[in-house]
Amino acid sequence: MAEERKTLEQRQQMSDLERLRHSAAHVLATAILKIWPEAQLAAGPPVDTGFYYDLELSHRITPEDFTRIEEEMRKETKANNVFERQVVSRYEALELATKGRIGALDDRATASKFKLDIISGIPEHEEISLYRNGDFVDLCAGPHVMRTGNIGAFKLTHVASAYYKGDERNPQLQRIYGTAFKNKTELEAYFTMQEEARKRDHRKLGREMELFTFDEDVGPGLPLWLPNGTVLIEELERLAKETEFAAGYQRVRTPHLARENMYLTSGHLPYYAESMFPPMELAEKDADGQITVSDKYYLKAMNCPHHHKIYKAVPHSYRDLPLRLAEYGTCYRYEQSGELLGLHRVRSMQMNDAHIYCTPEQFEAEFMAVNEMYLNYFKIFGLGDYLMRFSTHDPARLGEKFVNEPELWKQTEEMVRAVLVKSGIKYVEVPNEAAFYGPKIDVQVWSAIGREFTIATNQVDFAVPSRFGLVYKDRDNTEKTPLCIHRAPLGTHERFIGFLIEHYAGNFPLWLAPEQVRILPIGAEDELVAAARDLENEMRALGIRVTSDVSTDKINGKVLRAEESKVHTMLVVGKRDLEAGCVSVRLHGKGNLGARPRAEVISDLAASVRERRAN
Repeated sequence: MAEERKTLEQRQQMSDLERLRHSAAHVLATAILKIWPEAQLAAGPPVDTGFYYDLELSHRITPEDFTRIEEEMRKETKANNVFERQVVSRYEALELATKGRIGALDDRATASKFKLDIISGIPEHEEISLYRNGDFVDLCAGPHVMRTGNIGAFKLTHVASAYYKGDERNPQLQRIYGTAFKNKTELEAYFTMQEEARKRDHRKLGREMELFTFDEDVGPGLPLWLPNGTVLIEELERLAKETEFAAGYQRVRTPHLARENMYLTSGHLPYYAESMFPPMELAEKDADGQITVSDKYYLKAMNCPHHHKIYKAVPHSYRDLPLRLAEYGTCYRYEQSGELLGLHRVRSMQMNDAHIYCTPEQFEAEFMAVNEMYLNYFKIFGLGDYLMRFSTHDPARLGEKFVNEPELWKQTEEMVRAVLVKSGIKYVEVPNEAAFYGPKIDVQVWSAIGREFTIATNQVDFAVPSRFGLVYKDRDNTEKTPLCIHRAPLGTHERFIGFLIEHYAGNFPLWLAPEQVRILPIGAEDELVAAARDLENEMRALGIRVTSDVSTDKINGKVLRAEESKVHTMLVVGKRDLEAGCVSVRLHGKGNLGARPRAEVISDLAASVRERRAN
């Protein structure tokens, strides 16, 4: 998907850290040009984890080059050059880029081709500016720190390939990544967290714990869930279904594809076309043998149009509202191959989706109830650090990126804002990032080691229900269009489970653990094996996921194997335990808790699972 250009207003809202990292990207470009003056620079923005610069260069940059590049960067920061801003006319900018002066240390024989292209994309009304630090001049809207010496501590991290402007039809460039902080202490803390994150990487743990896999014959971004991973899916679905049933939701089922016409009605075509798989075209032969396309079907990229059709299938009055339709629906989205990342970015996903159809008077209570559902889930999973990102529209882009209904945008944004303020939930407001049909909330959470994730979304739709002709009879017997709240508190299985793997480091609480209990007899005598099987059967009858290791291995080997498999609870059974009617309890990572009466242990384990305790 092509990268979206930020407005000048968005750029001016950069945080101090983003400004520092943006400036570090310019220092990186300066260093690269001092080593390879022929490099063609494209763009170098700050990102969540640092910064990068895209460039075209015949030399393939590798991590072995980083020491040399960083040395040049240090020379530039030591020089303490001022970041000087210069406003130029479009003609001046084009002339400088043609001379090769922009994105360079001096005039060059070759034009700055990517800068020329970027200039051509700047709106006519928008001011064009350059930034200079030392000899380096770049096309840039800013902002920056005052001097290169203000860039504290930095480090290059990795190099990747990226299509120019994120479009696979464009040239493939080298992308050099780095990060920067105000000081060395913060930089070192960041890399300590990164090291811990590598240990918790859901792709690594997913392989080790046999949770999921990808297969080239199946296709990139299409996960296969192994039995252990399927346990996680089923437990999350059970939690969602119980929660939604208690909250008055009704479950529905929809197919995995639909005709093109439905997505044209919803507006997902053409607004969302780049994120959808290409259509399946049904061809027919006419009487002359000519083949023509008779129909087009698309894989479902979202559940909402199907749910709108379910709403419309039955007449509704105001007495029927709010109507809450829920489904763990499977959706398919065409993520670019370079954007796929384990479970976090996939092409097939199962979404904890629901759509609430309500009157304007019911909106506040319904929206607050959804927020309460989020908070309940956060408590279950031990998530104390979270933030709601309230995304609004840009009035200048009505009819282009956003549905052209200015009054409805104003009304619904005010309603969402009022609910957020009233509920006391932490939130920030982000302009120009709403859905095309209404304002939305993205839920940001931080894992146990402080990594930020977007796990869920909550959207208000005032436009699409009217496109589908959705109505209800109001008290005065007139037909009115309901508001629709799109909500997915647990996001998709793929993204949420990827988050949970890293959050818990694979050490899931008992209720969620793929293997909850493993019974370890001390020896392989018939009496001990029979006791282990009897204990296993009793616990399995209570719905506890339990196995027995009746191998002839020594008990230390059995314990080690269970620990490596991240089994939550180990019950060690020896002859003395049998005589006393006890079992010895071990918890993963916590060691031996001692012997306890068998019935008490079983009762406590069953209660822990039933109550979804965070242990």
